[in-house]
Formats: sequence, structure tokens, C-alpha cells
Amino acid sequence: MTIDKYVIQVEQSLLDAMKKIEENKQGFIIILEDQTVVGTMTDGDIRRALIAGKDISSTVKEVINLSFEYLLTTATFVEIVERFKSEKIDFLPVVNKKFILKNIITKAQFHDFLLEGKKINIVERFKDIELKMKSFEIFNRPWGFYKTVFLSEFVQAKIIQVFPGQQLSLQFHKKREEHWIIIKGQGKITIEESIREVNVGSYIFIPKGCKHRIKNISKNEPLIISEIQLGTYFGEDDIIRIEDDYNRCKY
Repeated sequence: MTIDKYVIQVEQSLLDAMKKIEENKQGFIIILEDQTVVGTMTDGDIRRALIAGKDISSTVKEVINLSFEYLLTTATFVEIVERFKSEKIDFLPVVNKKFILKNIITKAQFHDFLLEGKKINIVERFKDIELKMKSFEIFNRPWGFYKTVFLSEFVQAKIIQVFPGQQLSLQFHKKREEHWIIIKGQGKITIEESIREVNVGSYIFIPKGCKHRIKNISKNEPLIISEIQLGTYFGEDDIIRIEDDYNRCKY
């Protein structure tokens, strides 16, 4: 992580601070006096200062937030969690007892590391402060749509919605197993040669290599599924279609 674009000296101008915030894309800057952390500033702080009559040539010292939140390098996991519970805190400088900056942690970054099961050492630089909780798009399909809500090297979680009367292809996967829970609606699930109806609360386990499909049997209501994928690869190209209502079979 390059720390330079996240820090500014107290005597520099608001224009300098704005340029730094634009460069780092995080919406904040850490204020230093020589090597010592003396405050923080957000893009919101700068906006409010300009509205109040300051101009871009005003110094950071005139706008600095002196009552800033921070973490000591000795902070425990519980302390970090408790600090980030505040809706007002999106980032925390990590300082030693002399208030020398040692790291910067964002809330989004902290959550990402926790959910991916990574060990967190707040004294060590995270690989890149730009790391954020991933925001995934909604992908439409002929039968409905899905949205990935979490993805790591060992798991993918999706919410799937199947439109009334539509069904997924009869398919299997080589590199993952799937666990489905019906959240809303009624469906008909095919697992190999077995066919049965499912409804809210039904759990379906789909082993790796197992042929499966699901149909929304309602005429009016969507079928919503929570899907957890476990395996070594979660790409859409690990969908081998055997039958498909929308002519997408390649095999």
C-alpha cells in the first residue's frame, strides 16, 4: 500500500487535500504534523468548510478534525469490531503510542478480510487500501436473474430469482457442489432421476457432477433461492447444460 496518497501535512491547502482525496478515491485523508497524526479530514469536511466561507487556499489546519477516531497498534480484535459498529466510522488510522501512523483500516476492508477468513494483523500493511467489499451486479437470464452477494476463493453465495413458469437448464458442475434453500415460492426440483416439489424452507443438496434443474411452478409468484456454492472454481463456464428451454446447450 502506498501511504503517500492518504496523508497530508497540516500546513498544506484544502486544494491539496482535495487532490489527495481525488487520487485515493476513499473520501478521506489523514493529517500529519511531520510524522505525527494530528487529525483526519473527509470530503464532507471540506465541503462544509467551503460552504462556511473557507476557500481552497485555506490551510488544512483551519478545517482539521482534531477529535478523530483511531486505533492503537495494540488494539484487540474486539476493540476493532466495537469501533467499526459506529455508522459514522468508515476508516481508522492505526498509530503507535507516539501517534506515528502505522496503518489505515477501512470498515469495508475489515469486513472483507473477516468474511474471507483471512488473518488480520493491524500493524502490517493491508495489500491495498482500495480493497472494498465487492459489489456485484445483477445478471439477467432468460429464466430470471441472479446476484452474487459474496465471493471468495472457497465459496460463492447467490440469490436467484426464477420467473413464474420458467426453469433453469438441466445441468451439472465439475468443480463445485451447491446448497439451495427456497426463500419464497414453490418449485419442482430435478436431482438426477428424482423429481419433487419444494417450497419455502426446503433444502436441496446438489453434489458435484449431479444433474439438476429447478422450475417455478407458480403462475404468478417468483421463486427465490439462496444458493451456496462450495468448490475450487465458480465461473459460469462450469455450467454444463444437457437440456435447455432457451437453446443454450453447447454439448
